[in-house]
Amino acid sequence: MKDDIYWFKRKTYGWGWYPATWQGWSVLAVYFVLLVLILSGLERNQTVLLPADMMRMIGVFVLTAILIGISYATGESPRWQWGKRK
Repeated sequence: MKDDIYWFKRKTYGWGWYPATWQGWSVLAVYFVLLVLILSGLERNQTVLLPADMMRMIGVFVLTAILIGISYATGESPRWQWGKRK
């Protein structure tokens, strides 16, 4: 891919991506909306995790894996870096 069509660019410091286009920002916005919807059903102040809560947590892990997959497929290859390349 060319640099101008990456949805996610490699971070300058550390490992990972950041959204670089409107498509990347849209993916991230949908991720956060779905995350809030999943987590809004969690019960507070309980000592035992209910099966429904466990399913919600699995949903969070699956949703995060999908976000990482989209970032990997539409972004620059990830690698550790500290500062700009010379």
